Amino acid sequence: MTSTAHIKNLLEQQQEGWSLDQEFYTSQDIYRLEMDQVVTGNWIFAGHTSQLPEQGDYIVFTVAKESAIIVRTQNNELKAFANVCRHRGSRICLDKAGNNKKFSCPYHGWIYDLDGNLTAARAMNESFNKDDFGLHSVAMEILHGLIFISFGDNPPSMKHAAETLEEPFKMFGFKNLKVAAQKTYPIAANWKLAVENYMECYHCAPAHPEYAKMHTLMLDRKRRDRVQDHMLGKMESCGLKDICHEFEDLEAKAGSQGFGYSRTALFEGYETGSRDGKGIAPFLGEITGYDGGASDFSFGPVSFFLAYSDHVVGYVFTPVSQQQCECKIYWLVRKDAVEGKDYDKAELMWLWDITTYADERIIVDNQAGVNSRHYQSGPFSEMERTEKNFINWYLATMKNAVQSASAG
Repeated sequence: MTSTAHIKNLLEQQQEGWSLDQEFYTSQDIYRLEMDQVVTGNWIFAGHTSQLPEQGDYIVFTVAKESAIIVRTQNNELKAFANVCRHRGSRICLDKAGNNKKFSCPYHGWIYDLDGNLTAARAMNESFNKDDFGLHSVAMEILHGLIFISFGDNPPSMKHAAETLEEPFKMFGFKNLKVAAQKTYPIAANWKLAVENYMECYHCAPAHPEYAKMHTLMLDRKRRDRVQDHMLGKMESCGLKDICHEFEDLEAKAGSQGFGYSRTALFEGYETGSRDGKGIAPFLGEITGYDGGASDFSFGPVSFFLAYSDHVVGYVFTPVSQQQCECKIYWLVRKDAVEGKDYDKAELMWLWDITTYADERIIVDNQAGVNSRHYQSGPFSEMERTEKNFINWYLATMKNAVQSASAG
């Protein structure tokens, strides 16, 4: 068993600018601490309001041992509840989505209304008060149609992120998007390896030929800056603005949810992330043309979005167990876009479906190497700067978690 003192020692010995020590990817005790303090306590993207248009519509979102029911109530509000019966703890909703007038626990039949109130419980004694056994609430925030949940008791504030990103959200019309496709990719690796892989493009040229031919992120920073001009010259006329909030904002304000936003040029001749580089869906929000760029949004440690001018791709890296995670991908288009007329689902999914399968192979191979007795941490390249920022934030957050655990 890994003691708190040992974890503290590992954190103090971690070399700046190097990948993590092996135990951060293999220790069950470190994983448990991460779930309590790093992942489930932050905000996680769980879906879009367009998925819940009618009263009684619900989706179930699960991260590691936690599960939440997100439902549209009879008052047309969205609420989130722990997917845990107040009787003996059974999961209540076993389907991933649906429409219900009430929620009935499949174990002993306790019944809850859409507001989480217990309405029926058979054969309880006279002193039993149903009002005391409603479903536990789960913290929820909605930012321009994006649903975020946190399983923590005191999640960080979303106020700074919401205010700072107000303009980008409006540019892309996030509130008026819909989920056109959704897919979950199991990955046999620790969740951090999946997030780290997403955050760097050092691997893009050898691993992702489809991505690399259109995205300039596969270049080092100096070369990338030199090819930005064609995008910057078109942005304003296309209804876009040059805004940047680097991922280091993740630790900029104590008590606030970390976030980032930036727009990067595609190679000339590419309008969006499609098979031929041409547009595949109607323009989003306030956008009126292709500037030849794509925007990256990040929220907390596991939620990311890539916004082209005509569609948005959302990624959530959810831990399942210590060496198993999932990448949940959402493809979003304008709410009034019609499948088969305005977009083709297979073409919409093509780039990030093929890229994610390639990433899965890379990440699983990475985990296999990390598990070896010969693994040692190594130095980050200049093209892994964002990954380095993530690791620095992770280490600082874990130090606070260890301190809290020691004090408790």
